[in-house]
Amino acid sequence: MLGIDELYKELKSSNFLVDIDSRKIRKGSVFFAIKGDNFNGNEFISDALKNGSRLAISDEDNPNLNHNHNVIKVSNSLSTLQELSKFHRKKCNAKVIGITGSNGKTTTKELIYSVLSSNFKTICTTGNFNNHIGLPLSLFEIRHDTEFAVIEMGANNFGEIAFLTSLCEPDYGYITNFGKAHLEGFINIDGVIKAKTELYQWIIKNDKTLLINGEDKNQKKFDNHKHIMFGCGENFQFNFREKNNDFVNVLHDNYLFETKLYGTYNYSNVCAAIALGLEFGIDKNQINQSLKNYQPNNNRSEIIKIGDKRIVLDAYNANPSSVEEAIKSFSILEGDKAIILGDMYELGKESSIEHKKIIKLCQENINSKCIFIGETFYSFSNNERNSNFFKNKSDFFSSNMEIGEKNILIKGSRGMEMEEILKHIK
Repeated sequence: MLGIDELYKELKSSNFLVDIDSRKIRKGSVFFAIKGDNFNGNEFISDALKNGSRLAISDEDNPNLNHNHNVIKVSNSLSTLQELSKFHRKKCNAKVIGITGSNGKTTTKELIYSVLSSNFKTICTTGNFNNHIGLPLSLFEIRHDTEFAVIEMGANNFGEIAFLTSLCEPDYGYITNFGKAHLEGFINIDGVIKAKTELYQWIIKNDKTLLINGEDKNQKKFDNHKHIMFGCGENFQFNFREKNNDFVNVLHDNYLFETKLYGTYNYSNVCAAIALGLEFGIDKNQINQSLKNYQPNNNRSEIIKIGDKRIVLDAYNANPSSVEEAIKSFSILEGDKAIILGDMYELGKESSIEHKKIIKLCQENINSKCIFIGETFYSFSNNERNSNFFKNKSDFFSSNMEIGEKNILIKGSRGMEMEEILKHIK
């Protein structure tokens, strides 16, 4: 059995091309046969080699492959992948920026990437490759000339952020916020704070740098450690003000930064990107151009025009905190409004309470139509004016309900696939 040094040499010979899906093989890559609850990569080693992999890493005996010199046996393919990614990170000169939080991780990662890549050789986590499998794959994207790596970290349970942080060893760490997400694993908001600040604990222990939103009291508790801080107060290193507009605009030293992002909840995401850009010496005009060029996609705060209607599509994911912020931002828009919400998942015992809170918030803040879709929302149906409840999307579609309002917000958990609503808006 080869040691880490020898395995790393093999990866280097493959230019650190690592694949885990036998259907998507890059020529000359190393295929890691990863096991999951519903799959076993060891069953597809022959396919991976046939499709172009140079080597395969396996943790099972296969009589048909035992004498194949292109198959390397290890005790555990996943832990080997993780260990190698950590080994690779230690050999790289790139500065790593680690990002976690309940909401806005992906948007913040992409904004920071957009800003830094304007001046530096920068890579970032692809899509939502932010877990114990995806993060190691992201680390292998770092090359000898990479200057910055923006790495997103997600978690459903305690200890996961600590583990991911130990792999990527960030030089800078930022928590976007603490919200009511993944409560099945974290129990309550205190649990969320404890889990997310595992990133800050590692940063402090290793004398690295925190990026702190000074407006967040839970983050500000860490300001006695090495940090970069932004906020509205005069005492912050980077002083920002939000400028009212349909899109998020930020004022700093009488200079206006403009974006194509909707919603006040994106304000701190933008500020984080600006703060890092300024910290690393990027010109304000260049930062501004990078922000202007960033176009949200993948159902994250997209502004879509259908006829005379303006639709805010924010259906990438949802939890009580993000839904609440979305409602508050949407409620201040001028003109008639309709809000269409799908169920929020992974809330555990808090699910009923949080869905009822959202119903009440909608009915108090939206002067026009409220539409709730999903079994949980439906279980709390009421007869409040302009509120409509549907057990599922099929029931909503078959109702042929007309959405005449000019401003429409669509939001729900990923599993609800709320973007399908667009097909029924004319």
